[in-house]
Amino acid sequence: MITNFFSILTPFTSAVSFDFTRFDSPDPNILYEHAYADEDQVIQLTGSKLKGWIDGRATYSRPMHLWDKDSGKLTDFSTHFSFVIDSQNLPVYADGLAFFLATNGSKISDAAYAGNMGLFIPGSKPEENPFVAVEFDICDTNRWDPPGEHSLSYIVDLSKVLPEWVTFGFSAATGATSAIHTIKSWDFSSSLEIDNNNTIPKGPSLNLHSKKRNTSKLVVGFIAGGFILVGGLTMVLFALWKRNRRANEDDRALDEEFKREIGPRRFPYDELAQATNNFNDKEKLGQGGFGGVYRGFLRDFNSVVAVKRVSQGSTQGIREYAAEVKIISQLRHKNLVQLIGWCHERSRGQLLLVYDFMPNGSLDFHLYKEDTLLVWEVRYKIVQHLASALLYLHEGWDHCVLHRDIKPSNIMLDSNFNAKLGDFGLARLVDHASALRTTDLAGTKGYMDPGCVTTRRASKESDIYSFGIVALELACGRKPVNHEAPEDQVVMLEWVWELHGRGVLLDVADQRLGGHFDEQQMNCLLIVGLWCAHSEYVHRPSIKEAIQVLNFEAPLPLLQFDILKSSHHTPTMNEATSMFSTSNE
Repeated sequence: MITNFFSILTPFTSAVSFDFTRFDSPDPNILYEHAYADEDQVIQLTGSKLKGWIDGRATYSRPMHLWDKDSGKLTDFSTHFSFVIDSQNLPVYADGLAFFLATNGSKISDAAYAGNMGLFIPGSKPEENPFVAVEFDICDTNRWDPPGEHSLSYIVDLSKVLPEWVTFGFSAATGATSAIHTIKSWDFSSSLEIDNNNTIPKGPSLNLHSKKRNTSKLVVGFIAGGFILVGGLTMVLFALWKRNRRANEDDRALDEEFKREIGPRRFPYDELAQATNNFNDKEKLGQGGFGGVYRGFLRDFNSVVAVKRVSQGSTQGIREYAAEVKIISQLRHKNLVQLIGWCHERSRGQLLLVYDFMPNGSLDFHLYKEDTLLVWEVRYKIVQHLASALLYLHEGWDHCVLHRDIKPSNIMLDSNFNAKLGDFGLARLVDHASALRTTDLAGTKGYMDPGCVTTRRASKESDIYSFGIVALELACGRKPVNHEAPEDQVVMLEWVWELHGRGVLLDVADQRLGGHFDEQQMNCLLIVGLWCAHSEYVHRPSIKEAIQVLNFEAPLPLLQFDILKSSHHTPTMNEATSMFSTSNE
């Protein structure tokens, strides 16, 4: 058994060579992850139909010995392949494919969509997921691509970047926009051949030798056998130690999971300072209404987090910090941003909140500041997720939670573009029976219910109004107030009502979609948006009623256009500036 074990440790490394002119499924020579070989015997990395937010890989089943640490030799390899990237004549498309080499055993990540090409995991460090890739990028993304047309000739010492053994193949991904990525043929050859077992033991000699020489051989034999035995026992002990270590790691992981299930915890300031590289500006994700948000890495959790740091001396920030910890720490829902913990060290003037990290940032970034386009399917999913979050806040918990600041910058997107509502600094708790609270005016212009200005009361209906504005914003692809638009289109809500009255409601659809949307869903979303943003709160639906219509479980409401148009009032810019307590977006 020990001999066989050592034969595994000292293999003969042969070169890799193959030539695929077609691909079969299944094929023991090709490993597919989210990809497949279709009936035309080609590899479809991201499917044969346009679909957003997917990735796929196809790799050779055997790893390649890229370099040898003992001899210092580096393999030479060459590869040729043919591929097609088909945009299906769409005006916008993404993202491309890559030929790559990565650590042997590397697996595709569910967080590596869009320009990450199915390779780079957002939030990870290069040393955690090393790879070298040649990308064929069809989408110019300002976030990471250099300007202009570009190709690259670059010399890199792969032994400094990658381990000895690597997996290799193709990877592709789509994001908000998509394309079809197909591999049609592939040949590959490498040259490195290393025989690590050069010394082959000879059989016993037939010649007679002196007793002394035989004794010497016997001693040498015992020594050699002893080394083999010791080596074998050492490896067995190592395997047992590794198994025990893995078990201990699993126990620790379970302990951490239990901690997370119990609820948010208090963090020492020094731990969060270390996680964010002492709140380095390079880790800054953005600036909120009362402080900055930083990317951090918690070693104990082995996870990337977002740390919100309240601005020192901010009285409003302190109130919002206290409100957020008290409210969101008690809430659990898949469409709410999860609070992991907090830190308040008043002696240092530090108030910190720790959240799950959302790789795709906020909705407003993708609607207005990103050079790719949110496809319709993603937009409709986002509004459904937002409605689900609001249903939980209004009806699914012990108290009714009034968010009071629903807007795109407070809607976060995870790696799969699932929407999660965050920022509960202005939220308030009320009894289900009343669901009404007299309070200071709070919110953001364009999203706040105008009725709150006169009544000074927050209610479920005021949250519904904000939800309706966001729904219209997703459909129209524009902000609630745009002074650069034509005079009759400055206020989005009034403009949508105007076109609805003319019977041409779909004309307000975001022109960047190029007509690529489900007309029934678009009409439904616009009607629901107008319904929720009705000027009279008594005519607005509950969030449950809105969800039923969005899911086509109830008919569209008949809107009273002429009555609403005569009574609707949208605050002017001067009014808006004076009545909102939070900073503008």
